[in-house]
Amino acid sequence: MFTSIKYYIVILQYRNGNMGTSKTHHFSADQNEMAKIAKALAHPARIAILEHLLKVNECICGDIVSELPLAQPTVSQHLKEMKNAGIIKGAIAGNSVCYCLDENTIEKLHLYFKGISEKLSERISCC
Repeated sequence: MFTSIKYYIVILQYRNGNMGTSKTHHFSADQNEMAKIAKALAHPARIAILEHLLKVNECICGDIVSELPLAQPTVSQHLKEMKNAGIIKGAIAGNSVCYCLDENTIEKLHLYFKGISEKLSERISCC
């Protein structure tokens, strides 16, 4: 009896959209884009990849594998997430993909955080 009641509650929650959906439609396109980019950077390996690409300008996955203490499939997964978020671009170079930073996305990040920093500097301290 209790199992069927729990099942019924779960069905109602699902139908009403209360089952852990992200509700991204409640936010602006810019907010969703910044969240997507930030999420893709929310891992130290991805920050290390970003820093490596800043240093070398462009490289293939194998070059990144030799720089980081991660296996090739792990690096490939991180690159995929970063590419899906638009942080990096990839161009086919023979049998490999050559990766570089997407300057447009990096500029969007820069402007977004610069705007936050400017607004904070105009404020009177809150604490």
